[in-house]
Amino acid sequence: MPRGPIDLHTHSSVSDGTETPTQLIRAAVEAGLDTIAITDHDSTAGWDEALTAASGTGIQIIRGMELSTRYEWRSVHVLGYLFDPNDGELVAETAHIRADRLGRAERMVTNIARDYDVSWDDVLAQSGGDSIGRPHIADALVARGIVRTRSEAFASILHFTGGYYLPHEAPTVLDGVRMITEAGGAAVLAHPATRGREAVVDDRGMAVLVEAGLVGLEVGHRENTPDGRARLRELAAQFDLVVTGSSDYHGEGKPNRLAENTTEPEALERLIARTRGVPPLRA
Repeated sequence: MPRGPIDLHTHSSVSDGTETPTQLIRAAVEAGLDTIAITDHDSTAGWDEALTAASGTGIQIIRGMELSTRYEWRSVHVLGYLFDPNDGELVAETAHIRADRLGRAERMVTNIARDYDVSWDDVLAQSGGDSIGRPHIADALVARGIVRTRSEAFASILHFTGGYYLPHEAPTVLDGVRMITEAGGAAVLAHPATRGREAVVDDRGMAVLVEAGLVGLEVGHRENTPDGRARLRELAAQFDLVVTGSSDYHGEGKPNRLAENTTEPEALERLIARTRGVPPLRA
């Protein structure tokens, strides 16, 4: 039986977390976690360091990723767990996403720099990983004293209504679920009710995703609204989906704390049973 909480959604500095994979694992151990999933955006580059850092700690590592996708006009993220990191289609797609996000970030900074004293070099100085995006622009704005926090940057200059926002390319959520599944992983929709009950994928869309291999829904997440969580539980019961809970920890990049939402051991067992890519590893 697990010796502590299970947190299946965390980020390191490989994407937009503020802690290296090593620091992330140390924080997980200090928080008393039994199991942690490292799920950087569109990248598996932190896996090896995380496993090395976990050696001798007894913590269980679930190797994963948060894949950028889109559903109609909305950005949707899909958590993929225990897939084959060498799967050709997934490797090619995530490389394309990261490259497009990089170009998009640089274009956004060019626009922002017309009105604020910030440069692309400032952004690069804030990034330490494989996936550069808006959080690193936010950190550069904080470092320059233009805003006080990353959250303030996202609520103002980097908000999609702020005048500087640009979209980036991403596969459809259907293709994202399919790719993760075909790579031997378990696909879970990340925080899918942040805009409330009515913005959750509808019954017809959910049926299509389940047919493509969708395994679960991240219900326990601080940004899911109460009515949205209720709707997600209805859908989980209707389609026999696994219910997960996670922190979406980013170090100091967000207020989210490790284990503030967690996953039940039985739910993790169901996720693992649906995978054939890489195994969970108990350090």
